[in-house]
Amino acid sequence: MPMDAYREGDEYVVAFDLPGVTSDAIDIDVERNMLTVKAERRPVTKADDVQMELSERPLGVFSRQIVLADTLDTEHIQADYDAGVLTLRIPIAERAKPRKISIGVGTGRKEISG
Repeated sequence: MPMDAYREGDEYVVAFDLPGVTSDAIDIDVERNMLTVKAERRPVTKADDVQMELSERPLGVFSRQIVLADTLDTEHIQADYDAGVLTLRIPIAERAKPRKISIGVGTGRKEISG
């Protein structure tokens, strides 16, 4: 199951090529930081008088597991399936984003980047 993975802004995007798979034959699970995608390519129903000459497209269940970084918010994964491509968008967790930290100095406060 070919895939691409990349960061786009504040999201981590994973795209899987699943041509010939219907959306109801795709199963996505996340347990801790392990993402599992399973898909089943089912045989196309053919008429009784059809005789196959060549069959190269693999059928059956395919699966892929990916270990996700702890910096990703796996509670808010969005999944879309369009034109045979399953796209998962996983937000970068708020705790992993750069933030300002205030430092108390005497009676005043100063901000530094952290």
